Amino acid sequence: MQAFVLRSISPLEYGIEDIPQPPLADGYARVRLHAAALNHRDVWITKGQYAKIELPVVLGSDGVGEIVEVNSETDGLTVGTYVLLNPNINWGGDERTQSKSYSILGMPQQGTLAEYISVPLNRIHRVPSHLSSEQAAALPLAGLTAYRAVFTQGHCSNADTVLITGIGGGVALAALHFAVQSGARVYVTSSSEDKINRAVELGASGGFLYTDSEWTKQALSHTGGFDLCIDGAGGATMNQLLNVVNPGGRIVSYGATHGIVPDFDIRKVFWKQITLQGTTMGSDNDFASMLRYVGQHHIVPVIDSVIPFAETQRAFERMNGMAQFGKIVVSLR
Repeated sequence: MQAFVLRSISPLEYGIEDIPQPPLADGYARVRLHAAALNHRDVWITKGQYAKIELPVVLGSDGVGEIVEVNSETDGLTVGTYVLLNPNINWGGDERTQSKSYSILGMPQQGTLAEYISVPLNRIHRVPSHLSSEQAAALPLAGLTAYRAVFTQGHCSNADTVLITGIGGGVALAALHFAVQSGARVYVTSSSEDKINRAVELGASGGFLYTDSEWTKQALSHTGGFDLCIDGAGGATMNQLLNVVNPGGRIVSYGATHGIVPDFDIRKVFWKQITLQGTTMGSDNDFASMLRYVGQHHIVPVIDSVIPFAETQRAFERMNGMAQFGKIVVSLR
C-alpha cells in the first residue's frame, strides 16, 4: 500500500512510498481510508518538537473510511461500514487525566496518511450521517480536544461570555461551534481581520486583533470581561487572559504554540479567584459525547482545503505557513 512516511527529521525526509499493509490482529479491523486530516501535531513531529519520536512512522491522527476486513464483529461493525477513528490510545480509567501509557494515533502507532490502517474495533465509530468523508476526517482530534476544553473542563453554558484565542485552527473553530451552540456569547482573537469576520459568520459576536497592543482594553470595554477563555497559544497571551477574565472565571489551556509564559503573574490568579485548567485531547467518553453532540446539532467542521494524497507534502507546507482557516484534509480516494 502507499503511505506518507516520515523517515528523518534532520535532514527532513518524508514522502509517499510503498510499504506492507498492516497485519490484522485479533479484535482489529482493516479500514480503507477515504480521507485524513492534518493537525499541528504532525508538523511539530516533522520538526522534532514532540516527545519520544519514533521513526520511521506513518503520520496522521484523523481518518475516515470503510471497513474492508474484520476478524470479529461487534455492534454491527461489519465489512462495508463507513467509520471514523478515535485517535486516543490507552487513555485509561481515570476521566480526569490520561494514563502514563497514553499515546495518539500517528506516532508511535502508524497513522492515517495511508491507503489502509489496522485499528482495534473499540477505536471505530460510525460517521455522523450529515457529514461527508472530508468533513468527518476533519473532526476527531480537533473536535475531541475542543469538546473537552469547552464542556468537560470549561463547563461552558448559555450564561457565559467566552473568549477563544487564535481563531482559524481546527481546535479553535470546533470550540467556536460548540460554545455558540451552547448559547454562550462568544468572541475570538486573531492577527487577521478576515479570520475574525469569518468567525462572526460562524456565530461569534465579535473579535479582537491580538496584534493590537490595546486589544485587552478594547475587549474589556466591549464585553465587560470573560467568564471562560479557551486558549491554545500560551506565551504572553496567558498574562493577557489574566487581565480579561472575570473574577471567578475559568481559563482552559490546551496548547502552547507561543511557548512558555514569561513573568506569569500568579497574584492575579489568586486575587481574582481564577480557575486555570489544563486539558489534553479527551477520554473515550468525551469522544463519544462529542460525536453525539455533533450529530444532534448537525455541526459541520470548517475545511480550509482538500488536497490530493499525491500532494500531501503541500498540505504540510500549508499548515506550516499558519495561513489556514479550518482543517486541511487529504483525500485518499
